[in-house]
Amino acid sequence: MRDTSEIMPDLKYTKDHEYVKIEGKVARLGLTDHAQNELTEIVFVELPSVGKKIGEGEVVANVESVKTVSEVFAPVTGIVKEANDKLVDSPELLNTDPYGEGWIAAIEVSDASSFASLMSADDYRKLLGE
Repeated sequence: MRDTSEIMPDLKYTKDHEYVKIEGKVARLGLTDHAQNELTEIVFVELPSVGKKIGEGEVVANVESVKTVSEVFAPVTGIVKEANDKLVDSPELLNTDPYGEGWIAAIEVSDASSFASLMSADDYRKLLGE
């Protein structure tokens, strides 16, 4: 296991180890490098349904690894616009490319003020104690 996790400076983060890439009114989310490293080998992802209304803090997806099943929480309130179907056949993308092809869902945000509760890369680094 590595001592430090890759933290992308242009993303926002949650205390639950999800990242958010803000694309206008859309929040593209996934698991951080730290989260995938802790989970180890990811073998299954239960994705949200496109069109589903989701509230901030609600479970948006489930990720199963060889160690455990983890819930992924919505960092914002909105409507699921996309789910990354590549993860159905290739859940390991969450391990191999968490910030690229391994995103989980894109949520059209109903209230942009919810972005204010997200952490900066520096704040997330402090949360991890790095």
